[in-house]
Amino acid sequence: MTTPPRRPIHSEKVPFLLLVPNMVTLAGMCLGLTSIRFSMDHHYAGAVTLILLASVMDGLDGLLARRLNATSKMGSELDSLSDFLCFGVAPGVLLYKSILDQLGTFGWVFVLIFAAATCLRLARFNVMKGQADEDEKSHNYFVGVPAPGGAYLAMLPLFLWLGDVVDTHSVPTLVALWMAFTALLMISTLKTLSPKALRVPRPLIVLFMFAVVVGIGVIFTRPFMLLVAVDSIYVVLLAKCVWDARGRFFS
Repeated sequence: MTTPPRRPIHSEKVPFLLLVPNMVTLAGMCLGLTSIRFSMDHHYAGAVTLILLASVMDGLDGLLARRLNATSKMGSELDSLSDFLCFGVAPGVLLYKSILDQLGTFGWVFVLIFAAATCLRLARFNVMKGQADEDEKSHNYFVGVPAPGGAYLAMLPLFLWLGDVVDTHSVPTLVALWMAFTALLMISTLKTLSPKALRVPRPLIVLFMFAVVVGIGVIFTRPFMLLVAVDSIYVVLLAKCVWDARGRFFS
């Protein structure tokens, strides 16, 4: 009795749930691409909102992939391509159209620097993820500022301007230098905190939840002030990482 021929793998049906993480990734990519259009039309607040939503999608797709056991090589590559668009290209175009275009070609150079640094950061992460030791996973830290964090840091001057805190629009050169500094942080070997390493002390849980509620309220009243506050906290955490690493650099 002969064994019936096995069906080609391409003809097998794939459960819909296994496609969900990649669909979320593609949705995030579309948000990032639409953010670029908003930037070109000078709708800067809308462009920022779309980049923020893309970062939510970026966190959600990985979570869904792990929960649904739907991780794949294709999903990993797709995620990196989406991250480059959403956190490397879109913020750069946004900053150029809103502030750096006053510098002309000189301002565009810093957009290229930031985009290239984001690309290098993502490539390094993919290589490290494939290594046996998997440093970033096992030790709960990132090597260099991650791409979403770099995007938020780079957009801090824009948040200050849109939130009527500081008129950064009048100092495009400083904004360009800040963008270059952020690019340097992304490609550096500085060990920065991963969300997996964050722990909330039990006595502060109620206070933390209250702060979340306040934050949600601020989103609908002074959203850019909230973004400035979040960025400021991140800068303080990065300063602590630099201080902790001072021995490695100056010993």
